[in-house]
Amino acid sequence: MKSKPETAHVLVVDDEEGIRIGAERILLRMGLKVLTAARGNEALDIMEREDVSIVLLDLKMPGIDGMQVLKRIRENNLNILVIVITGYATVETAIEAMKQGAYDFIAKPFEPDHLRIVVNRAREKIMLTFEAETLDIERKRTLADLGTEKSRVRTIIESLPNGIVVTNSSGQVALMNPAFLRHIGFDPPCVTTGEHIGHYVKDDGFCRLVMEISQGKHLDEGDVPTYEFSTADGKYLMARGRHVLGDENECLGAVVAIEDITALKVLDRLKSEFVAKVSHELRSPLSTIHEQIAVVLKDMAGEESNDEKLILARAKEKTSGLISLIGDLLDLSRIEAGAVYQEPKMVNISILLKNIIDFLNTRAKNKQQTLVLELPDYPLPSLTTDPMALESIFGNLITNAINYTQKGGGIIVTAGLAENNLIVKVKDNGFGIEQVYMDKIFDKFFRVKNEKTRLITGTGLGLPIVKGLLNDLCGSISVESAPGKGSVFTVSIPVKK
Repeated sequence: MKSKPETAHVLVVDDEEGIRIGAERILLRMGLKVLTAARGNEALDIMEREDVSIVLLDLKMPGIDGMQVLKRIRENNLNILVIVITGYATVETAIEAMKQGAYDFIAKPFEPDHLRIVVNRAREKIMLTFEAETLDIERKRTLADLGTEKSRVRTIIESLPNGIVVTNSSGQVALMNPAFLRHIGFDPPCVTTGEHIGHYVKDDGFCRLVMEISQGKHLDEGDVPTYEFSTADGKYLMARGRHVLGDENECLGAVVAIEDITALKVLDRLKSEFVAKVSHELRSPLSTIHEQIAVVLKDMAGEESNDEKLILARAKEKTSGLISLIGDLLDLSRIEAGAVYQEPKMVNISILLKNIIDFLNTRAKNKQQTLVLELPDYPLPSLTTDPMALESIFGNLITNAINYTQKGGGIIVTAGLAENNLIVKVKDNGFGIEQVYMDKIFDKFFRVKNEKTRLITGTGLGLPIVKGLLNDLCGSISVESAPGKGSVFTVSIPVKK
């Protein structure tokens, strides 16, 4: 690429010394670097040594004339702009020179302003050409960098152990990595993109999730739900999706990652089976020990309090806690295994809640608490479901409210309907839950421990059991709580018409 116009040279080629001197004086005042030559051969020698951008060329010279010099310039350097200097008698020759590649011409004798106009026009052309060449080089460099970046990104995506699939807003697949194809049972080299996601994955739930993400659903919710599904060969996969957003935050499609969780599923099943087996084996001897301690304590009922009696009472309390823990573990194992307690039946929600309140009211009165059930004026619909599951859900929530509410506190249970959902709230004015623990209270064995709750016994499995049962019933649970002000657990269960 030639030099910038500011640093380029202008060569004046004319056999008339007056023309050379006059043109040089004008061009120097324009801030240009000027070279001069009286003959064509001399001019060609200068152009081999110097970086010349503009040549003022006289056509009528002894030796090599201007047309021959022009021809040599066009053969060796197309970027040099040649302005022909000619007399009025040779205008036709000048026009012929322009046909041969000259940029412009100026007739003798010329005025300084005329020369300045023609040379400035040539300088502007050189400047525009230089900028165009610079932009073209930058464009090519950018394209090369972009190509390298695309290649790098594609290499990273294709080497990931997790499957990646990218779709447009219509659910058509734009990109799949080899891991995704292997996870869903395809041979990577034999599969092409462009088809709808349902062409590659036959699971309706997965395809529905991909379409929802591709079309912008869940965009305002923050977290996109995950989805687990299995393949025909017994492999368990978990899908996590994100939206692909445009410059104006519009949804252009989805990118979904597929993770093989088969090993985790097997491990979880083995763990559940182990817990269930151990719990089952422990429950019988513990129950026997508990009953024997109760018999001994009954026989000692008439005796005055002594150390042996206190120790036995403490042992009875501990065995009762262990039996309760084993019961919760067995319940949790059945839930995780997908087992139901009994066949679904028609359940009258109002009667079920009243029975639970009546049963737990004695415990609440022992702590001088008020336990109130508030039902709506309209009749609540009956649910066709597992009554034992509902008893476990509401029994656990109300028991927790009693345990984590101070003496003299109050628990209110309300029930109603909202958008074809049964809504049951368990509200207390107890100890409350700190915000830092809110995302952990449904974890197995987690219990909030502080100065107020450290003496409360429990297994830490009640809320995980409630959560698991509600998942089986397609329901949900939410919590609102503040330390010292109490908690509100809200259960929502769909009502089928």
